[in-house]
Amino acid sequence: MIKKYLIERKSWILLVLFLEAVTLFISYLDSAIPILPILYIVFLSLLIFVIFLFYRYQKETKFFKSLQEWDNDLDVTRLADAESPFEKIIETSVINQTELLKRESSYNLMTLEQEKDDLLAWIHEVKTPLTAMSLMIDRIEDEKLKASLTYEWLRIHLLLDQQLHQKRIPFMENDLYIEKTDLKAVIFKEIKALKSWCMQKGIGFEVNLEGAEVLTDAKWLAFILRQLLTNAVKYSEASDIFIKSYGKDGHTILEIKDYGRGIDPKDLPRIFEKGFTSTIAHQDRGATGMGLYLAQKAAEPLRIHINVESTLGKGTTFSLTFPKKNEFDHITGM
Repeated sequence: MIKKYLIERKSWILLVLFLEAVTLFISYLDSAIPILPILYIVFLSLLIFVIFLFYRYQKETKFFKSLQEWDNDLDVTRLADAESPFEKIIETSVINQTELLKRESSYNLMTLEQEKDDLLAWIHEVKTPLTAMSLMIDRIEDEKLKASLTYEWLRIHLLLDQQLHQKRIPFMENDLYIEKTDLKAVIFKEIKALKSWCMQKGIGFEVNLEGAEVLTDAKWLAFILRQLLTNAVKYSEASDIFIKSYGKDGHTILEIKDYGRGIDPKDLPRIFEKGFTSTIAHQDRGATGMGLYLAQKAAEPLRIHINVESTLGKGTTFSLTFPKKNEFDHITGM
């Protein structure tokens, strides 16, 4: 700060030095003026000026130091009181801008909440005709037509479910209920929901669960598995998907392995990014780039670590490592 202050007052400092130099120069030219008293006066005046400069530095930079250290958290009470007229101008401007930002932030937050509530309400409204459509599809006798309609119905259902959970994830920790969860029940429920799609694509499941019980939130775990299983089915053709669980170092690990198209090595670091849809099939309109992103976001509060291994053209394995029991002590019962 002292360097900036000296630069700010450079013109004043140069003016004082110039005046002192002029005084010395005049006494040098005029032999009638004794040089020693002039040198004494110049030294004394420079000393006083340095002391004055230091005093002014302490006084003038107090407000600007507080401004520099301000966290921009819209709390103007943390700023030092303005003393000089120029500081008061800056203070007034900062306060006015801060109040404007607070009002805009409050309005935007309220609008966002309203839009979220409206979207959630719309999704719940749409689920009613979807349920009716499902019942109507079940009554269709043409199996080929029935399978096609069921597949399209499932796509809509999954997209709506994804959108619903996307809006809930920011507030997910308020909705957690950590309890012992039966992996088998959750996995088979999700497989059953994808049954028609799997039959259409000739995909089967091999399930082998050694560690069948984990400590987690069953509803959000089901959502994570839904995204991973949907991904596996989407990019597989006429092959089995293998699901197994086992214990390792006190953790339960769940693996979902498919033999689909796999993931390009250069895409692996980006698959959990929002909106990323891979580079090898960039024109795939069926991909939203949201499934894995939402799965990762939902896994974080649950302390579930998702790892992926993949070979292009051979398949992909997703591993879910569940936390130990003591890792949930601070959120158990939420």
